[in-house]
Amino acid sequence: MHFTSRLKSKLPNIGTTIFTRMSKLAEEYQALNLSQGFPEFDCSPDLQRLVDKYIRSGKNQYAPMAGVMPLREAISKKTYESTGREYHPETEITITSGATEALYVAITTIVNPGDEVIVFEPAYDSYVPAIELCGGIPIFVTLDPQYDSIDWKAVASKISEKTVAILINTPHNPTGNVWSQRDLQTLAELAEKYDLHVISDEVYEHIIFDGSSHISAASIPALASRTFLCGSFGKTFHTTGWKLGYCLAPAALTTEFRKIHQFLVFSVVTPFQFAVAEYLLEPGHYLKLSDFYQQKRDLFLQAVEGIGFTAKPAEGTFFQNLSYQSLSDENDVSLAERLTREFKIASIPVSAFYSQPVQFKTLRFCFAKNDETLLKGAEYLQKVIW
Repeated sequence: MHFTSRLKSKLPNIGTTIFTRMSKLAEEYQALNLSQGFPEFDCSPDLQRLVDKYIRSGKNQYAPMAGVMPLREAISKKTYESTGREYHPETEITITSGATEALYVAITTIVNPGDEVIVFEPAYDSYVPAIELCGGIPIFVTLDPQYDSIDWKAVASKISEKTVAILINTPHNPTGNVWSQRDLQTLAELAEKYDLHVISDEVYEHIIFDGSSHISAASIPALASRTFLCGSFGKTFHTTGWKLGYCLAPAALTTEFRKIHQFLVFSVVTPFQFAVAEYLLEPGHYLKLSDFYQQKRDLFLQAVEGIGFTAKPAEGTFFQNLSYQSLSDENDVSLAERLTREFKIASIPVSAFYSQPVQFKTLRFCFAKNDETLLKGAEYLQKVIW
């Protein structure tokens, strides 16, 4: 009997992510991979020993659905010290399978068919599919990849009676921008005025440069009371493969969040939770991260100086955008692919972070790499025939 599939795609316009595609191309052409955002270096040997300790001590069965209590308590303490906001470990903190799950569950918790969500683009690629899977409608505020400020009047003009949430990301991937106190305060005023939820992606909270500070949604009471704050230890501790994240939210929001979380993954890898909980007892393990990455950002920018790129130094994250506006008329996807094939260096075309085809002629490079790799990458870029 011939089977005719009745499958109807829920994401008909979504294909394989640009990160996967560029990494595969880099592997195929044995190119230097400065595309996908993962550190080239390993995590701390002390953290590895803690994982081993907890595996050997028998912490290998299901964790509690909300996460092991020592880790929730450590996150509560860390957040209070940095923001002044106290999240209750029992009722307001949930450990997730990376920040991507936290974001997905937060979106699923509040978005129903027909609801609108304000999204700032360029936007990380998991946001829009999550909204659309819930039947929601993303409403875009489009920014230049090297923007300096946000036009909040333009943001307000996008809000309708169908708007239920605003999704933000600071420090921001892929632009490297860090939102100011004024930005967050203005966001709080809008959220209060229109009774909106906020989903705040803060995975790069400890990677901030040039003496700036990360302003968390948790630090503004009017925001914290309506915000799902999503974080991750992957970027902070060079452990992206562990997929260990968390969501902080007021108790009433967390109750609804957990109803979905429990049926999506239930719980997260147990020994890693205990290991990170103990590792967090020493704040130096994350407070020194900005200096570490600023050195790499500066090294990379110095090394590519003189090629002809225009670069606004990243204020945070471990990504640096380079505009090639004065060098080539190629679109960024074609150029990124050509650089990978012919000059052995892979990057991400920034147009991939937009909902519609745009041409800001900008490539994103990850500098979470060893110094030798960054210097080699700059050397390859010096040889490009424009």
